Amino acid sequence: MVVSAIAAITLILAACGGSADTPTTSSSSPSQSQNSAAATPTQAADSLAPTKAANPEATVPSPTASVSSNTQQDTQAADSTPTPAAVSALPSETKEPAETREPAKSAIASTGQLGGAVGDLAPEFMGISNWINSQPLVMEELKGNVVLIDFWTYTCVNCIRTFPYLKEWNNKYKDKGLVIVGVHTPEFEFEKVTENVVLSARDYQLDWPIAQDNDFGTWSAYSNRFWPAKYLVDAEGLVRYTHFGEGAYVETEEQIRDLLEESGNSLQDIEISTAEEPEVDSRAFSADPTTRITREIYGGFRRNSAPQGIYVAHVEYYEAQSQTLDYIDPGDHQNQFMYLQGLWTNGDEKLQHARETQDYSDYIALNFFATSVNAVINPEGGPPFDVRVTIDGRPLTTEEAGADLIVEGGRSFFIVDEPRLYEVVALPEFGDHELKLSANSPDFAFFAFTFGAYETGP
Repeated sequence: MVVSAIAAITLILAACGGSADTPTTSSSSPSQSQNSAAATPTQAADSLAPTKAANPEATVPSPTASVSSNTQQDTQAADSTPTPAAVSALPSETKEPAETREPAKSAIASTGQLGGAVGDLAPEFMGISNWINSQPLVMEELKGNVVLIDFWTYTCVNCIRTFPYLKEWNNKYKDKGLVIVGVHTPEFEFEKVTENVVLSARDYQLDWPIAQDNDFGTWSAYSNRFWPAKYLVDAEGLVRYTHFGEGAYVETEEQIRDLLEESGNSLQDIEISTAEEPEVDSRAFSADPTTRITREIYGGFRRNSAPQGIYVAHVEYYEAQSQTLDYIDPGDHQNQFMYLQGLWTNGDEKLQHARETQDYSDYIALNFFATSVNAVINPEGGPPFDVRVTIDGRPLTTEEAGADLIVEGGRSFFIVDEPRLYEVVALPEFGDHELKLSANSPDFAFFAFTFGAYETGP
């Protein structure tokens, strides 16, 4: 796998006119999109490769395989060396398109099988390590209600973007027979920690039952592959509708209402939402991978050494896992990759700053095309620390700052005090910019960048 990764990045660099020492690659592996796609977890069952469902605008070229524009597929496939042609032609870390299936308006024939396909009997919750906001639930005992199973993980930006709609449906229909159950299946190890999930649910004001599916038991029972993913179960316990990824909010609410009315609930006093769904800037869908929206970019060796990996544009990164190297930023940054300066360790899931500095001299840099930029970071149990952020070589303004960014005293920075997704950049319009993140702390553990092309939001 390591040999293949080095060969792949060497080919890409050569195709782009760079050398192995100074990579100047264009895009490479899948990432996350925004509207209707899903993502699959890296630790999922062997038979199910996890993927993040996202929006089509976030897709970008992948060096080895093309993935549909709405779903980000986290591949752990066999070794494969991408060709230069593939780099320029394929969508990188994509998230498969949101897939929906329309349920019949009347009783639907049961397949007689347990599973997540329309017509299947909804499986019981399996392998749940903990319940949040609720006592343990049993699908058999929920019959008579309409149940919306929502697979999510708390650092997934695509999941976060669906929260306002879930909260609206919960508020409108929970007294009419709708039960939302969030199945939290983690992408990263720190997302298995109950305290972290509880804190996230509190911060996002998610008050419906949440099942911690740390071992992917329920995920596997539904044969799920995406974050976020929604399975709508009728009062008889049959799966009647599915949707993977963002988007289709009006359609999903219509299906909820159909099943509630089918089970005898009157909704005459509740109006369906007429709000328009968020639109993605059309420039995010450019056919040119070097100018379309930046894919999701991962710091960990596992994702980088996979066939659809190559997020770090330094050949030496791929020589071995858990090595600490002194990187030199070659400059000339290309969209879809990140570049390092200073001492960093390439862990399994994370890229960790490997020394304490005084002058923010070590950094992560990238050229991106997007409206918003988010970063998943873990303080690794150490004290809170600042991450300095610059855009195009200067501090961000308040008009460019994401929700977590502080702009004061001629600086722009955010404070890392818990493992989560940090909203860093929120530009007034889609564009091309250079971003740098730097911290003096050796506890700075970087997991992923995600990008958006909506007018508002992460």
